[in-house]
Amino acid sequence: MRFNALQILKQGLTGNRGWAPQWRNPEPKPEYDIVLIGGGGHGLSTAYYLAKKHGLTNIAVLEKGYLGGGNVGRNTTIVRANYFLEGNSQFYSHSLGLWENLEQELNYNVMLSQRGQLMLCHSDGQRDAFARRGNAIVNQGDDAELLSPEGVRALVPYLDYEQLRFPIYGGLLQRRAGSARHDAVAWGYARGADRLGVDLIQQCEVTGIDIENGAVRGVQTTRGSIRAKKVAMVAAGRSGQVAAMAGMRLPVESHVLQAFVTEGLKPCIDHVISFGMGHFYISQSDKGGLVFGGDLDFYPSYAQRGNLPMKEHVMEAAMTLMPMIGKARVLRSWGGIMDMTPDGSPIIDRTDTKGLYLNCGWCYGGFKAVPASGDCFAHLIATDQPHEAASRYRLDRFKTGYGLMDEEGTGAQHNLH
Repeated sequence: MRFNALQILKQGLTGNRGWAPQWRNPEPKPEYDIVLIGGGGHGLSTAYYLAKKHGLTNIAVLEKGYLGGGNVGRNTTIVRANYFLEGNSQFYSHSLGLWENLEQELNYNVMLSQRGQLMLCHSDGQRDAFARRGNAIVNQGDDAELLSPEGVRALVPYLDYEQLRFPIYGGLLQRRAGSARHDAVAWGYARGADRLGVDLIQQCEVTGIDIENGAVRGVQTTRGSIRAKKVAMVAAGRSGQVAAMAGMRLPVESHVLQAFVTEGLKPCIDHVISFGMGHFYISQSDKGGLVFGGDLDFYPSYAQRGNLPMKEHVMEAAMTLMPMIGKARVLRSWGGIMDMTPDGSPIIDRTDTKGLYLNCGWCYGGFKAVPASGDCFAHLIATDQPHEAASRYRLDRFKTGYGLMDEEGTGAQHNLH
């Protein structure tokens, strides 16, 4: 089916009952070359790039619920490449480059809006750190501008510049950053993978991973056993549970990260803004709602809902940054499950079991990483060699201590993230 204004008008007048399915709903085959566990953004993008770049189409994506029902639909949709450390900087630069061509690549409108992201600094030391980060970003080949307090005020005059607790000393602006429609990203990759011959199997929970003589042989699911030459675990916040089926204990903890959206308002926030109080960040969606979030809940949980103390903390940050938001009504909140690694950086690597691969530990950076994660993971699965953009994301760095990438500077303990 073609998408155009006339088709949208026609479907709107007829109850939206004429839309055709965008991908097949196949029954699982007894055997595949590759099985991907997880039908979120990372799993779907991996399947797409395996088929598109490597010509591998005998692939199944297994999703225990519906496609895109996990973290890819439970985030604040921010896209950026303003990471500082070697390894992360190259990876997210690669991801942003893929984002900028994603709509043409998939022939699907993912509503990428490069409105720019502004990170505020609140002390002399933080401003110096932002200057260093900006230089690293520019040296990587991406854009970054260090703004003075006057430059920030000219760009976003509606912030509270009179507060004494969190004074605004300036900011770091990346104009190529922005946001995208999260569910459209999942749908675009799903449609693209399906058209290339990948089986997208929903309502198919993996209950076991079959391993014989140190090599993977397939998986057990609620819809029967499936043999496979290679199995890739890409289950986001459930990574620890899935890996346990293969006898692995991952260096991750799963925490809930809440997000919120207000009623629709007239355009008032043109950028993505990050505030140093409680890791607060806010932008305005295409529908007019203010989308914002803060720190994760500081205890392990698999619940996709949050708690009232963290809600209060996020609302306090919102009111401190821009008191005008107090006039808006919050419509809803939701939670995504973050699999946090000790150093705040992800894992894309082979395991000690032959044919078993791992993609996890995205912490706060999962959505913005979707294109590059799929591209790099597909390269690893197809060639058994790490992609150059993800060569630092080794699993054994937590065993040896070599190559840790402590992006947030919060130490190697889970409870400090």
